[in-house]
Amino acid sequence: MTGNPTAAPDATRGGSSHDDRAFLGHPAGLSSLFFVEMWERFSYYGMRAILVYYLYDAVTSGGLGIAKETAQSVVAIYGASVYLLSVVGGLVADRLIGARRSVLYGGVVIMSGHLSLAIPGAVFTWLGIALVALGTGLLKPNLSAIVGSLYDTDDPRRDGGFQIFYMSINIGSFFSPFVVAALKEAFGYHAGFSAAAAGMALAVVLFVRGKARLRGAGDDIPSPLEPSERSRLGLYLAGAVAGFLAVVFLARSWNADLVGATIDAISLVCLITPVIYFTVMFRSPRVSAAERSHLAAYIPLWIGSALFFMIFEQAAGKMATFAEQNTDLGGWILPEWYQSINPIAVITMAPLFGWLWTRRAGRFPTTPAKFAIAVLIIGLSALMMSAAFATYSVEGGANRAPFYLLGLIFIIQTVGELFLSPVGLSATTLLAPRAFASQAMALWFLSISAGQAIAAQSIKLMADLPDSTFYLVLGVVTLVISGVLFALVPWTRGKMQDIEDRKRAARDADVAGAR
Repeated sequence: MTGNPTAAPDATRGGSSHDDRAFLGHPAGLSSLFFVEMWERFSYYGMRAILVYYLYDAVTSGGLGIAKETAQSVVAIYGASVYLLSVVGGLVADRLIGARRSVLYGGVVIMSGHLSLAIPGAVFTWLGIALVALGTGLLKPNLSAIVGSLYDTDDPRRDGGFQIFYMSINIGSFFSPFVVAALKEAFGYHAGFSAAAAGMALAVVLFVRGKARLRGAGDDIPSPLEPSERSRLGLYLAGAVAGFLAVVFLARSWNADLVGATIDAISLVCLITPVIYFTVMFRSPRVSAAERSHLAAYIPLWIGSALFFMIFEQAAGKMATFAEQNTDLGGWILPEWYQSINPIAVITMAPLFGWLWTRRAGRFPTTPAKFAIAVLIIGLSALMMSAAFATYSVEGGANRAPFYLLGLIFIIQTVGELFLSPVGLSATTLLAPRAFASQAMALWFLSISAGQAIAAQSIKLMADLPDSTFYLVLGVVTLVISGVLFALVPWTRGKMQDIEDRKRAARDADVAGAR
């Protein structure tokens, strides 16, 4: 006998999850989602591997020729936009079409965006970036929400399942820089972007073919619109667009440059939106007292995540520039290859962490402690990047960093990522109020959005200062906040103690049943 036979199955699919162990001891639907996410991430990270170089490379070399700091800010705010639009994806899934169809439609939009990027011309570039951002917003939160719905609330395999799912992200993102960089070197930037379009097309096909394995997970609409609300849907959409244009117009009052004003406007929205989300959830009559307690526990975790990704997502920005301009590549290493170090490190270490979190369910390190440790690690990595920028210059091509230095920092950041990212996905599905399931997953991705928005503003504010100062400031701030998160661990754990107790009891029941 395995699992807890009295546990109620998740309402979004049929049957208890405890007896479904068809894929590596996990529900069969995880296999379909694994390969879909792998190819979707291949497309996303393939594009991202060359984006900053494309933006600041000379027009004569096939790039757009914009300033380096502006290009880094654009990459950061593009990443922020991708995750900001997960709000749209959560609302569409929760209130209109469900998570599964949101994923499908999002995949088609992403593929269209990559095809646009494959066409030369600045207009097609900005259109492609916008489409990829919108499509990812539809797909990303809902694919993760479907993973969570494969498991009953008390199923102790949940963290391990997300760890396996997280490996799929890194398999796709490991191969894509090699493929895209090779195509870019041989045929130019737009050929590299075309590989991303092909990867997304494969993801769409696999998702359609794997529908049966999901057993209905993601098909329901948790909080469908009332007829009166549907009649006003067009007005809501027009109001949202008008509101964003108003923010852009406001930003133009202090920033005459359109690109800079757009960056400021998106940053404001990225920081204001999560505040609105938390407020709505806390005040909703559909959220119980216990769920409000869980939501309160989620706030420090969310803040820790935002600070973590403020530094971590510089992999495609300042760290990518360091790879190209400050690192001795030996004449054979391509700078894009550094973006494969993080995913191969995750692939190597994720099984160990997945096993560890399953074995330690309900014990130390608890979820709040994992977040505090992750923020500490990313803060230390920022100080390492500060020292690297201070030590190695690019003047005359001399005094470049050895090729392994940046790789070591990527690996250290990966350790922090494994403490936070898959655990954060799982914690979000556990702590989310039922009425806001997909929207709560969007709230998790908004922490990544807010972090990158802060990074974009930091790059702009410190554009005239050395990159070593940029990383020093971010590192010190992050280390201070990590200390606060450690101090809050007992309070946060108390707010979610009932969930930790259920996870521990289910794990013990699983072990007893296996005997």
